[in-house]
Amino acid sequence: GAGVLEAAPGPLAGPPRASRAPGASVRPPRQEPGPPAQEVDCLESTLEKSLQAKFPSDLKVSILLDFTRGSRGRKNSRTMLLPLLQRFPEQVRVSLFHTPNLRGLLRLLMPERFNETIGLQHIKVYLFDNSVILSGANLSDSYFTNRQDRYVFLQDCPEVADFFTELVDAVGDVSLQLQGDDTVQVVEGMVHPYKGDRAAYCKAANKRVMDVINSARTRQQLLHAQTFHSDSLLTQEDAAAAGDRRPAPDTWIYPLIQMKPFEIQIDEIITETLLTEAERGARIYLTTGYFNLTQAYMDLVLGTRADYRILLASPEVNGFFGAKGVAGAIPAAYVHIERQFYREVCSLGQQERVQLQEYWRRGWTFHAKGLWLYLAGSSLPCLTLIGSPNFGYRSVHRDLEAQIAIVTENRALQQQLHQEQEQLYLRSGVVSSATFEQPSRKVKLWVKMVTPLIKNFF
Repeated sequence: GAGVLEAAPGPLAGPPRASRAPGASVRPPRQEPGPPAQEVDCLESTLEKSLQAKFPSDLKVSILLDFTRGSRGRKNSRTMLLPLLQRFPEQVRVSLFHTPNLRGLLRLLMPERFNETIGLQHIKVYLFDNSVILSGANLSDSYFTNRQDRYVFLQDCPEVADFFTELVDAVGDVSLQLQGDDTVQVVEGMVHPYKGDRAAYCKAANKRVMDVINSARTRQQLLHAQTFHSDSLLTQEDAAAAGDRRPAPDTWIYPLIQMKPFEIQIDEIITETLLTEAERGARIYLTTGYFNLTQAYMDLVLGTRADYRILLASPEVNGFFGAKGVAGAIPAAYVHIERQFYREVCSLGQQERVQLQEYWRRGWTFHAKGLWLYLAGSSLPCLTLIGSPNFGYRSVHRDLEAQIAIVTENRALQQQLHQEQEQLYLRSGVVSSATFEQPSRKVKLWVKMVTPLIKNFF
């Protein structure tokens, strides 16, 4: 990846600490079923040690996967995790989120892989006690070898760890629970996601997740009042001199959740606000592994005042490049979408303000996504978004997504964020009209014709 960033704890307040074991909210990759075996072996080894400990262990492992993606093929995430469930039934929980939109005849007729287009559990958060790793990356082999992504490590940050633990638990509660015999069950009292009434399920899921968000918001407001309306607030220098009073915070962490099936649209609202409010002279670096911006995001990019540098995957580093069957045409569909957007930029005379850049690295694929905001006149970013959303239709309307906004006045952290951005963009070339004249950019007529029909599914 582009390196690990460290951020100070943000303003999100948490409940009294309870001991918590490693947990994860992950999904299998697009093209490789299941996490690497060594990760499962590591979990098994740690659980085994907890059983052999002299003192009773409260170690718990909670894993949240997508149902369709986690069940794909004969060897998949479910089959890899079953031995853990069977051996440590009191300590391991595996939840499989099933979108309420995949049901009835549609569910029966849609084959594997294609059924994933209807909606996924797409959040990638890795929790270990009081520390959190937020990413857009899955836990499959390629991400540890030759797939470019982004990660942020929030070390010893209990408030954020609490929030995401509660979020994973909430989504887990509205998901199907994997049993030791490879069957699944609904949590007692919960509506079934695809057999039960869809509206009733979505209402129950909305309440369960919003309870977590509202609770965190209340804690955040309380901490904000304590921090900014308290006599104990000092400058960093005065705090160091006094030695016993809280220093003024310089970095804030804001979780942003998007679960449109449950009518939760926080990430969408914040992203649109950022794009709208960025003033003339500000620079926004936006990157996505799959360039398929929603119409609302495209309109804001084209109609607002800030300068944009949009980084996307060249066809050769697209995760679907070289795939068999219809999936192999997906990179060409992204090229078609990119060309249409570039033409619109040119027709509006915005080529200087809105610039497209294509990432390329031999033998690698590109999956990084996020945003950096540089205020007018500043050479360093004051804000970044990092997490699972791709800024496309699926991220906004179909999948369950989470990311964080890191807002910082800390110059060292700003330097790290700037360096991460630079390293990604250094491996890119600026898109021009000549780009689309290359043989690799030739898009077949049938791909052009079907792209408008399918672009909301990938």
